[in-house]
Amino acid sequence: MLQKQSYLEVADNSGAQLLQCIHIVGSTRKRYAHLGDLIKCAVKKAIPGAQVKKGDVVTAVIVRTRKEFRRKDGSYVRFGENAAVVVKSAEDKLPIGSRIFGPIARELREKDFGKIISLAPEVV
Repeated sequence: MLQKQSYLEVADNSGAQLLQCIHIVGSTRKRYAHLGDLIKCAVKKAIPGAQVKKGDVVTAVIVRTRKEFRRKDGSYVRFGENAAVVVKSAEDKLPIGSRIFGPIARELREKDFGKIISLAPEVV
């Protein structure tokens, strides 16, 4: 569960390293974003010479959250950090990077992020 001003790690090789959430896509009144939600982010830290530069505004999908998430079977899933994957646009849902790092929640499969799921080394 993230809100505006939250910081996230980047779980791909797009060049960004640290993101700050500036808007939750979908509504003007939506306060929190959960696993699989699209958010607009400002790039706060990036590696030199990458596709994404510091100061860019990008769209990202949340793949890990520290706040536990309740699944339909009653179990909970929780990660050690907040992380996102930078995507090209809200319509495409295709990642900018070619590799995904760390575990990814399986809730992304239900929200049509098949390409991200296929690149992930581990789906939890």
